[in-house]
Amino acid sequence: MNAYENQGAGPSPESTELQQAKKVTMAVYALQAASFVFGVTLIAAVILNYIKKEDVRGTWLDSHFRWQIRTFWFGLLWGVIGGVTILIGVGFFILGVTTIWFIYRIVKGWLRLSEGKEMYLNN
Repeated sequence: MNAYENQGAGPSPESTELQQAKKVTMAVYALQAASFVFGVTLIAAVILNYIKKEDVRGTWLDSHFRWQIRTFWFGLLWGVIGGVTILIGVGFFILGVTTIWFIYRIVKGWLRLSEGKEMYLNN
């Protein structure tokens, strides 16, 4: 039997479930990134986070879900603040900084996911 032949009943359900959860996590990052072109995908991303949240509880992917959810809510908060203050001029600055911060969060999360690492939760 060579190294590629299956010696058991297949992969354990946990590893298959974890692989599936990793794909969902990657899809959420992709939806967040796509929101720069199609804004509605950001809503789809956070809904997917909340629907699948229990599936990743207690795994290293849980930190990514918290990262993604926080990215959505803080991005929304600062987006609204920027939109409201646009009339006094400071809103353009707030929206610009929020956009850069949002891109940073997507890129950092996606890179750490591809490396199989948890997110830093204090960022």
